[in-house]
Amino acid sequence: MMTTFIRMLKDESGASAAEYALILAIVGSAIALAAITLGSTIANAMNSASTCISTKGGTC
Repeated sequence: MMTTFIRMLKDESGASAAEYALILAIVGSAIALAAITLGSTIANAMNSASTCISTKGGTC
C-alpha cells in the first residue's frame, strides 16, 4: 500500500503533490469536525442518561 502511495505521488501525469495535500487537508478537517460533533452528541446523551438514572422514579 505504501509503495502504491509513493508511486502515486511520483506520477506527474495527474494531480501534483500539492493537490493531494489539499485533498488530505479537506478530508482531515471533515473528519475532525465530525469527531467533535459526535463527541458532543455522545456527551449530551450520557449526561441525559446520568440525570435519568439519578432521579429515582422520574420519567425520562
